[in-house]
Amino acid sequence: MHMAQLSNEALARELLAPVTIAKPGVCVLTARDVENDPTNGLIVHGHPALKHKLGIARELLLRDLAAAMQRGPVFDSPQVLREWLRLYCARIEHEVFLVLYLDAHHALFEAEEMFRGTLTQTSVYPREIVKGALRRNAAAVAFAHPHPSSGCAEPSRADEFLTSTLRHALNLVDVRVIDHFIVSGNAVLSMAERGLV
Repeated sequence: MHMAQLSNEALARELLAPVTIAKPGVCVLTARDVENDPTNGLIVHGHPALKHKLGIARELLLRDLAAAMQRGPVFDSPQVLREWLRLYCARIEHEVFLVLYLDAHHALFEAEEMFRGTLTQTSVYPREIVKGALRRNAAAVAFAHPHPSSGCAEPSRADEFLTSTLRHALNLVDVRVIDHFIVSGNAVLSMAERGLV
């Protein structure tokens, strides 16, 4: 079963379950062994069980931050949104285009990865975004995408043009575009703060 389909309780149980790491030719180590000597002669960060535990922790953090964004206007606590975007985009090695659907008070309905592309680009279809906003009865949207290849959070001319195109398309159905975020590493750039939305 995929992590996103598990309940918080199931994820917490899995996170707290003992980890076993087989040390070649010796024995099986428990989480307590790793706690007492984190390396224990192994490169533990590359072990699948530990990667799985980190994935569970990431999923729980993403859910907690999303819940905080659903309780009130996203921009009342912009740091929560930025932390969610950093965490969501942290391990993405290709371009994706995220749409955050918001209600009339700018609280989060849902975040959706609408489009997935290559290392340097993704195709975005305004019609699909309009359909998604109408299907959810969203009053507003925000967009986000990582720049995994450039290491730079600066918007490109294509980003500016796309944002303008999407804003015009969504205006026709009375859905407001409030921001477009570019994420690169720990940097999260708001195009609205730059006056580009």
